[in-house]
Order: sequence, then C-alpha cells, then structure tokens
Amino acid sequence: MATHQPLQFTLDRSSPVPLYFQLSQQLEAAIERGELAPGSLLGNEIDLAGRLGLSRPTVRQAIQSLVDKGLLVRRRGVGTQVVHSQIKRPLELSSLYDDLETAGQKPATRVLRHVVEPATAPVAAALGIAEGADVVLVERLRLSHGEPMAHLRNHLPVGLLDLEGDVLSQTGLYRLMRMAGITLHSARQAVGARAATAAEGELLAEPEGAPLLTMERTTFDDTGRAVELGSHLYRASRYSFDFQLLARP
Repeated sequence: MATHQPLQFTLDRSSPVPLYFQLSQQLEAAIERGELAPGSLLGNEIDLAGRLGLSRPTVRQAIQSLVDKGLLVRRRGVGTQVVHSQIKRPLELSSLYDDLETAGQKPATRVLRHVVEPATAPVAAALGIAEGADVVLVERLRLSHGEPMAHLRNHLPVGLLDLEGDVLSQTGLYRLMRMAGITLHSARQAVGARAATAAEGELLAEPEGAPLLTMERTTFDDTGRAVELGSHLYRASRYSFDFQLLARP
C-alpha cells in the first residue's frame, strides 16, 4: 500500500539556482536512489511548503516539473504519487543488474530463453567463431521494482559459463563471469534508437511505436577473447545513458 514518505531537503536560499529547481532536483535524486519507491506518496503541497518554508506555488512548480518528466503523477483523492524513476546509466563496462543494484533499484530477472543455437554470420563475426558453430543464447527481461526495464539478448561461446539451474534469474551475467574467473577488459559498443514493435511493446509495457534505446556490445576478456555479444533494448521513458566528454588537448 502506498505510504507518505518523510522527506528531508536542504535548500540554499543564497544560491542563484531557483528554489523550485533545487527542490525538484533533490526529489528526483531521492526517486533515483530508491528512497522514494514507486507508489510512494509525497503528501500535499501545503504541508510540504509549510515544512520547508516555501510558498505553495514554488512547491507546485517543483512537483509539476517532475510530473512533466513522468516521475510523479497527481491522482484525485490520493495525492501526488511516485510513478517510477528513470535509470541514468554511466556508459562504461558494467552490467545493468549491478548498476540497478548500486542505485537501490531492486533488480530482478525473468529468463525468457536459454538455448544453444547455430551462430549467424553477425554473431560469428563478433565472437570470432565459424558461422554455424554452436553458441549459447540467453534472453532475459530485466525488471526494477517489478517493472520491466530492458530486454536483453546475449550470445556466449559454448562452455564459457555454467548456467544451469536458476543462476540467470538471481544475478547479472557479468557477475557470473567474474565469479568464474573471467576478467572483463574492454568492449565495442554502439547505442541507437528505434520504435517498438507490437511484441516488444507488450514485453516492455510500452505502446507500439514507443521509442526504445538499442545497445550492441561485444565484450572481451584480458586475453583479447570475445566473451559475449549483447543486443539489448531499453525503455527510453525509463532509461538513459550518461556520457562524460573530455576536450581534446
């Protein structure tokens, strides 16, 4: 059942940053950290304004900015409620499972397929094996707080990992690799976007045609061996990649 959450904020009234923006940023951070879980109620604007010593229009503007982002929703007779957080994932060699867990997002996995199949030409080229050779396909749905976040397809060399039982539903693929003594060294990655098909939309709880982020990654261990090819789809409404750009010297 949704509950009101005690909120603690620190606002700098001497800062040139508007108070509504300071409040909205701290609310958004609390949502992203999982301190305000989906379904949580913020309480009414009057109480929040009184507690923070702010005007009601300032609080309303802060809340409206998060409503516009899809993080909050106003429900008649219920109040302002957290819908979900958007995952901002650093663009580095890490797994979605580990990133969600670090952010306090309660990751879970539903295994859709785990089979051995012949490698297609693109898969063979990425993994450095012969076309038609056996590869392991692992297909999963990654969830956060019980809500679908991403559809993950990974091709692995046969014999790389012991994936028997329900280990795939309990942790991330990269963590299993590290536990098996595999040192992940580098990756080639491409990020793009496209519209969801009807089947993808149903799987990810998005309407057909909704924007999806795509990510193709080939990962190598410290010997230069390709250990996985990932082809992933992410909900653009819930997910973004963060880049850090450095100026050329």
